[in-house]
Amino acid sequence: MDGWTARTLSEFHSPVKVAEAKASMSSPFDLKSFLTESSWTNALQEVFKEQYFEDLQKKLEQDYSGAKQIFPPKEKIFNAFNLTPIDKVRVVILGQDPYHDDGQAEGLAFSVPDGLAVPPSLKNIFRELTTDIPGFKTPAGGSLEKWAVQGVFLLNATLTVEAHTPNSHKGYGWLKLTDQVIKIISDQCPFVVFNLWGNFAQEKGKVIDDNKHKIIKNAHPSPLSFTRFAGCKCFSATNDALQKKGFSPINWSLE
Repeated sequence: MDGWTARTLSEFHSPVKVAEAKASMSSPFDLKSFLTESSWTNALQEVFKEQYFEDLQKKLEQDYSGAKQIFPPKEKIFNAFNLTPIDKVRVVILGQDPYHDDGQAEGLAFSVPDGLAVPPSLKNIFRELTTDIPGFKTPAGGSLEKWAVQGVFLLNATLTVEAHTPNSHKGYGWLKLTDQVIKIISDQCPFVVFNLWGNFAQEKGKVIDDNKHKIIKNAHPSPLSFTRFAGCKCFSATNDALQKKGFSPINWSLE
């Protein structure tokens, strides 16, 4: 490694920045290189050897070559993993598909970078928090990174999407990978609260050991089903379940 490279990498402190630095210096598209968190890298070694993962990588290599506009930026495909190591996972919130409009997707389910308009589903999540968690104040921005670093694993079932084309990568192989990820969490973590919002997320929950973990099922917070999501008190229920098992509650505040 030359002096410039060593110096450059030393200036990056977050796992996401390390992923960005490595990606900028790698020539061929190497999907797993964007996963920099060691516990997840180790846990997914066998997954990386599977044929479907190789096929997934080939599809994404072509898409990210510039032929199409793909979200999130490739350095943030595994953002949720890089921010939340396996041994830190306390809560899972499962989304379906990354946001598909410009600049929204950042590799965390339901989250958007601060400075962008807050999408409707996230607005409804904040509405529920204001009635469920005493003192919660609706933040100006929509980034949920503060949750991720506390152990809230914000996993989308599909990790990439073509711009302005929802569910366009549903058939790429991501659904199999995220099933395997959920199974790894169920097997390896001592206790996790899984928040499964909507029928899609609840179907994905079949691989969870419900004798070991807490599963909270509710309607999806989208405007189409918010009347059934409202009042679910899933955030306080999550903290109650964690505390009963001796874990610290999540600080849901985003201010």
